[in-house]
Amino acid sequence: MPALLLPLVCACQFMIILDAAIVNLALPSVERDLGFSATGLAWVVNGYLLTFAGLMLLGGRAADLFGQRRLTISGLAVFSAASLLAGLSSTATMLVAARAAQGVGAAMLAPATLAVVNTAFTEPAVRARAFAAWSASGGVGGMAGAIVGGALTTGLSWRWIFLINVPIGAALIAVAATSLPRSVPERRDRLDLAGAATGTAGLGALVYGVMYGSVLPIVAGVLLLGTFVLVEARFARSPMVPLRLFRTAGVAPGATMLLLFGGIATAMWYFTSLLLQNTFGCDALRAGLAQTPAAVTFVLVARWVAPRLPRAGRPLGCACFIAGFGWLSQAGGVAAVIGATLIVATGIGLTFPTLMALATARVPDADAGVAGGLATTFNQVGSAISLAVFATFTGYDRVFLAAAGIAVVIAAISLGSGRRSDRRQLVTDLA
Repeated sequence: MPALLLPLVCACQFMIILDAAIVNLALPSVERDLGFSATGLAWVVNGYLLTFAGLMLLGGRAADLFGQRRLTISGLAVFSAASLLAGLSSTATMLVAARAAQGVGAAMLAPATLAVVNTAFTEPAVRARAFAAWSASGGVGGMAGAIVGGALTTGLSWRWIFLINVPIGAALIAVAATSLPRSVPERRDRLDLAGAATGTAGLGALVYGVMYGSVLPIVAGVLLLGTFVLVEARFARSPMVPLRLFRTAGVAPGATMLLLFGGIATAMWYFTSLLLQNTFGCDALRAGLAQTPAAVTFVLVARWVAPRLPRAGRPLGCACFIAGFGWLSQAGGVAAVIGATLIVATGIGLTFPTLMALATARVPDADAGVAGGLATTFNQVGSAISLAVFATFTGYDRVFLAAAGIAVVIAAISLGSGRRSDRRQLVTDLA
């Protein structure tokens, strides 16, 4: 196995998460330079998120059909080219289009690299460490986004938050070309275009409707997703998401918990940032610095502690969520917020890698790409839905208490799925 394989997939995950986080501090400068309206500015963020979430399943299936190496390199090329276009944008429309193209590249790249982790690292302990490193790299990307975004915007220009991806992407393409094996997929099926159209449009409409609180897109999204399930179950010769995947041990409970976990992550990073700025008077830089200890804690726990606690990680993580969010709901100052977020970040580090592994580890290699896309899609959609729901609450304390309640539900699902797994193992042993 090439020595650069794990660093490669971790670097790709870092770049994807970095790009989602780095934009926030540059938005005021972007608004002034390109003449965005207040509502139009949101599309600099949402244009990326919508294409990323909506095309993830298609990217996962493409990785299975055309090969992980080919899709990783293609995703890096699309992402880098779109970053160059974003950095050179002269109009608001040009920047939004470039951000949407970045989302396309990320939707190709994320499931392909997750599939590499799932197929290249087959021994359980090694795979657990690989998932932990992959998860931790996303945490580093989120942490670096706030710091690097502020530094580049202040010291150079907002354009460099995008242009920095170009040399990084070029270097990663060179590494991918030399380290990823030239595997030939077993299947030569065509892409499921009907499934891709209904699934992508359904997810996009649902996420859009939830983001903007619009009923019609939500209804359309639900109907399209229902059509997608019908197409996959009855009509597709080579379904984009084979429904048999949900019969694979761990996929259904793992995906469900990742959907709920989106609410945990949103409450932790988004709403604690607002709490620090709107309630305790921090500016954007001080708020980012106040969240840095939690980000470091997440990285350390995900990388070094979670792999050593494969069975106890989720229950301990849920206990951290309940304690940390309970404290956050009563926080009276910045010091209390920092202390509480350290506890929550410990829970995230213990939980997230094990959930990703649970949702993908037992899937056949031929379906590894779509399994990775499915897991990531559930997590992204959960984040979007929870953001829209939490935004209707009248106080941050209610947001954090709701997040603690989500943790209880995750713990219950984890406990139930663990008991079912133990019963299946007992039946196997007796046979």
